[in-house]
Amino acid sequence: MSNAGLGTADEESFGHQDNENVSTLASLTNNDIEAEEKQVLVVAAASEGVVLDEKTIGKLADELGKDVPGYDPGLEWSEKEEKRIVWILDTRLMPWILLSTFVLNMDRTNISNAISDNLPANLGFDINTVNNATSIYAIVFSIFTFSGAILAKRFGPHRWIPILMVSWGIVTLAHATITDAVGYYFVRIFIAITEGGVIPATLVYLGLYYKSTEYATRISWFWGVQSIASAVSGLMASGILQLEGVNGLQGWKWLFIIDGIITVVIAFVLFLVFPRSATDTKGGLRFGGWFDERQARIAVTRVIRADPIKLYYEDHVQWSDVWSAFIDSRLWGHLLITAIGLTPIAPLGTYLPTIIKSFGFNVYVSNALTAPGYILTFISMTIMTSHSDRTGDRGYHGIFSASWLLIGFIILRSVPDDSNKYLLWGILLFISSWPLTHPLNISWMSENMAPLGKRTVASAAVIGAANIFSVWAGQIYQAADAPRFHTGNIIVIVFAFAGVLLWILQRSYLNWINKKRESIWAGFSDEQKQEYNETTKDVGNDRLDF
Repeated sequence: MSNAGLGTADEESFGHQDNENVSTLASLTNNDIEAEEKQVLVVAAASEGVVLDEKTIGKLADELGKDVPGYDPGLEWSEKEEKRIVWILDTRLMPWILLSTFVLNMDRTNISNAISDNLPANLGFDINTVNNATSIYAIVFSIFTFSGAILAKRFGPHRWIPILMVSWGIVTLAHATITDAVGYYFVRIFIAITEGGVIPATLVYLGLYYKSTEYATRISWFWGVQSIASAVSGLMASGILQLEGVNGLQGWKWLFIIDGIITVVIAFVLFLVFPRSATDTKGGLRFGGWFDERQARIAVTRVIRADPIKLYYEDHVQWSDVWSAFIDSRLWGHLLITAIGLTPIAPLGTYLPTIIKSFGFNVYVSNALTAPGYILTFISMTIMTSHSDRTGDRGYHGIFSASWLLIGFIILRSVPDDSNKYLLWGILLFISSWPLTHPLNISWMSENMAPLGKRTVASAAVIGAANIFSVWAGQIYQAADAPRFHTGNIIVIVFAFAGVLLWILQRSYLNWINKKRESIWAGFSDEQKQEYNETTKDVGNDRLDF
């Protein structure tokens, strides 16, 4: 059932089979059922708690023509062996994943550092042009999030991610060549095109290696490292901006040059590091490989047993998946949580060094003082998502985090302008250290979306929503309201309050759906359940038994 807490049956629920499950299991082993119908039933079986034992899944894979490299229907392994697999993934794959997103966010954050170093004045425009460019960036970025997920499925995320990195690294370097507003708009559009697809592609990639019960924690590392990147970006900027005048270049141009070179170099390294799958880790900078033959089979098989629809991992996204995601009201709840709930952080993220500078700090100290908040966000977010994984709840954790943000902005708007600069910075530190809700929301959505093609589209949509809000958020802080943005912060408070309400409503809505479905399903006899499985047109998370 769609769960307002975790979202789907956890792996312990796959350890039993009762009379309620018999109809689905019988349908899965019925040779008269078409392949497409069996794909639907795979999702249903996992949701019902049906024991999809190794023989059933192996037989199903054979019937569907699924030659899944490394999948072993009869394989058994110990808990110690599985922990070793996860350890290898966490120490050999995740550091490179985290490095790629570190570089991504470093390159996305540097624009705020450059703005604090008078980029607009040097190019002959004010912050309203910056806001307009931010809105255009958000639209283009959001459009290209869909291409990231879909093209990653087609060409393989292990190749698509480095290709995108090389591309945005070159565009980052191009920032140093701009001389006016037209050039500024041009490079911001192309940076959005090249950066837009990398996060959805990475989410697809992580799904190949990790089970749903491991996913939220790794996603929190992913976004947590983005916070660390923002911190490092501020610290780097405080030093790099002092290159002002070297070779006749402004400090902010040196910032883009250095960041661009770092990005391109790391992208070429990732070409040699990212494996296609757990069964293909030899070669490149992976040298002799990460797994022996048995470990590779465990790595593949454990993920499929925990989430059988990953039998379809190699399948391409279909238009039916796009349409199914588009009309799903549950997905729209997650999209609204993202687009509305994250709006408050966008204007602050763009102007954080500038606002700190207005308290009385110089430009170099102002950029350095952005770092502690991002570091604390990494810590608070990691703690919250880990606790969410352990307790199996997403909704209440999201409500807590959204409330944190709301309280922080209320305090910021309430204190007098002539308050001590360290007090003002402390309030900003409290706001910027909030436990970001985005990893929770993505994990919650992913657990409630099926089949896999629809989940892929939904993931891209959430990443798109996480950027499209900058269209309006980029207009909240206006030049006439600078540098303390009193009117802007009132608008931010309204959005933050709406974010809290949306988390409450989404949790209540999913609970209502669960209870309604459970009531209908509990009233079915075994024969009615079998008839439903064999005749229903419902797919994935639209089924009564999801």
